[in-house]
Amino acid sequence: MNDKTKIDIETKFKVLDVISKSDISNQRSIADQTKFSLGKVNYVVNQLIEVGFLKFENFKNAKNKKNYAYILTPSGLSEKLKITQSFIERKEKEYEALKTEIEALKAEEDKNNLF
Repeated sequence: MNDKTKIDIETKFKVLDVISKSDISNQRSIADQTKFSLGKVNYVVNQLIEVGFLKFENFKNAKNKKNYAYILTPSGLSEKLKITQSFIERKEKEYEALKTEIEALKAEEDKNNLF
């Protein structure tokens, strides 16, 4: 995947997360759960398949041979874990920064209330 076709990390995470948590058989279901357009889901899923994070398999015993399932590959599971860890670290930093800002605002408010 080159820079022009690179998927943003949150989009990638949402699609991988939805697929890992349920038996998704079509892109419309992924679109419904992620609130992404069907076209965006199609693009993301194809890119994830291309880089080896996802694969899809036909149900061998299904009456409708068009049914298939999206499956995270081992590298897809690893990527989801990396993204999750990165997301947690980023949110913890944001939380600490917000906490510091709130404490500073409270201190300023207390200082102003003294006068």
